Amino acid sequence: MATYQDVLQYVLRRHGKWVHTCWIADVKEKNGLKPRRAPNRFPGKTRQHKCPSWAQPLIEQAMKHYKII
Repeated sequence: MATYQDVLQYVLRRHGKWVHTCWIADVKEKNGLKPRRAPNRFPGKTRQHKCPSWAQPLIEQAMKHYKII
């Protein structure tokens, strides 16, 4: 299975845009997948850094390439 770094590098190579791993986790959650809980995330807290609308299609394209979604 592909890692967050694989998705990040795919988007960077393909589109020349840098995406954050928290954005990848947000997109995973929006697509019905359950991302692992970050060790620095407080229990009960909502996601503070949501994925911007311009980055979501790029991340989804990378996830489809790696057959994550």
